[in-house]
Amino acid sequence: MSELVLNRKNLAHNFEFLRKLFEKHNIEWGIVTKLLCGRNKFLQEIIQLGARELLDSRISNLKKIKMIDPAVRTIYIKPPPHRSLKNVVKYADVSFNTDFETLKLLSEEAHNQDKVHQVIIMIEMGDLREGVMGDELISFYEKVFDLPNIEIIGFGTNLNCLYGVMPSPDKLVQLNLYKQIIELKFNRKIPLISGGSSVTIPMLLKKQLPKSINHFRIGETLYFGNNLITEEPIKGMRDDVISFYAEIIELIEKPLVPEGELGENPSGDKYEVDPSDYGKKAWRALLDVGLLELSPDFLEPFDKNIKLAGGSSDMIVIDLGKNPKKYKVGDYVKFKLKYMGALGLFNSDYVSKRIE
Repeated sequence: MSELVLNRKNLAHNFEFLRKLFEKHNIEWGIVTKLLCGRNKFLQEIIQLGARELLDSRISNLKKIKMIDPAVRTIYIKPPPHRSLKNVVKYADVSFNTDFETLKLLSEEAHNQDKVHQVIIMIEMGDLREGVMGDELISFYEKVFDLPNIEIIGFGTNLNCLYGVMPSPDKLVQLNLYKQIIELKFNRKIPLISGGSSVTIPMLLKKQLPKSINHFRIGETLYFGNNLITEEPIKGMRDDVISFYAEIIELIEKPLVPEGELGENPSGDKYEVDPSDYGKKAWRALLDVGLLELSPDFLEPFDKNIKLAGGSSDMIVIDLGKNPKKYKVGDYVKFKLKYMGALGLFNSDYVSKRIE
């Protein structure tokens, strides 16, 4: 069976790097745990690092966090569905919101549970995912401040997750201007501007981040140590927190060019033959993992001689060339992962998982 491995020492190293970075700049931060897909032993690892604020997009995962340590501050990081509001109030100390009708129902539910539910209002800054439009903020806030059992604690924005719109000083300064306008208009203090995420860390390192941004939500950089602008490891961080080992289940020397009339495969792709490959052969290995778990595009072999040839639902195919390292059936091939690849593997019950 293929295996996903998290290295405890390297995870702790990255956590300490980030803790010191944010402490130096007086920035609050929390760890986004959605990559871990609610796997208890991995959530426990994060909490044992000393994390006191965890963010997730699944209520079931926040419930597990509260069961491990009720004192951890939990944040639900997408607009809540109406059918889940009872559990949002029960298991999330804070939620991200953009819809007034949803906030009204949250207010009622918080009253029913005798709680004050804290809210961060997300603002649209160009990536066109969640967020209230800037020209609607005044009318929006005229209504939300009057809701009982709801406390507005911050503004937030999300960038880079849908269309790849990158953060910039101008966008984040604009976020602060929105905060100042609302505070002056309604004579209210809003303590947090949650404008930071993994993609914003390079701005902080280059001292380009507006000082008003005082809250970060960090996932990918903790687990992969990478600069999302340059796609290179951040100096001083580890890029080997998570590794993947896939077992070879077949290894045969085969032609490089398929034989027969070519149509679309089940994924809708049609293979294009490279004429220079006619007559050539290579050792081709089948791995015990497939598209059900992840796309080959999210895999990076540690062995640079290996080429990814494609995949089907339950197997990924790699090209070993002349097989200089003498791989054999039963051997494991080690890979680095991209974020979306790790997400698929954590979510799969067909892949073994362990901590080393």
